[in-house]
Amino acid sequence: MSTLKSYDIYLMPGLAASPLIFERIALPDRFTVHLLEWQIPLEGESLPDYAKRLSKKVTGKHIILIGVSFGGILVQEMKHFINPEKVIIISSVKSNLEFPRRFKIAKTTKAYKLLPIKLLLNVEQLAKFSFGDTINKRLKLYEKFLSVRDEKYLQWSIEQVILWNRIEVDPDVIHIHGDADEVFPPKYIKNAIWVKDGTHIMILNKYKWLNENLPKIIERNENELENTGS
Repeated sequence: MSTLKSYDIYLMPGLAASPLIFERIALPDRFTVHLLEWQIPLEGESLPDYAKRLSKKVTGKHIILIGVSFGGILVQEMKHFINPEKVIIISSVKSNLEFPRRFKIAKTTKAYKLLPIKLLLNVEQLAKFSFGDTINKRLKLYEKFLSVRDEKYLQWSIEQVILWNRIEVDPDVIHIHGDADEVFPPKYIKNAIWVKDGTHIMILNKYKWLNENLPKIIERNENELENTGS
């Protein structure tokens, strides 16, 4: 009987997100999971330079990079500096051609420079303007999962997303996307593994689908995927 291969799985969260977004991801023992975290960008640091710096934290023999949203963009850039067996993106894009129209308008008008970053940083302050338990519970979730509140990082990250210049899709990148994603609408996405009713935060609420299917995707058994969501 052949022995199953062991993998080093590196998980990169989305923009400003904490690795806690992966707390419900549970893979078999042959997958060793490593959680990557956002670092504060250096002065004038480009996205490729940032990816090169973060790549130094990645070691192992059979490396799988998995990134969510902006983390998905980042792991595609990291691929240039390491030799992963697979790159998997979730709720993300493979090139700027998959951006929605509002992203393109933001780039043309430079509207991304006008975002109220300081307000975005202060979740507690936002709570004062909230009414009802539902909104406050949601803000508590934001506070837990969106943990990177450094103003320099947020301004840099938003700019790197909007100005991402990739137009050629890497055919080796595996794309998992929800058919109800509101940030990167499905109509702009091509060649993805679709998750029914998956929204942009499906890493949190479609974890059962991901736990079931990620091992199959990593080990190339994509024909066995259960695309119904859960």
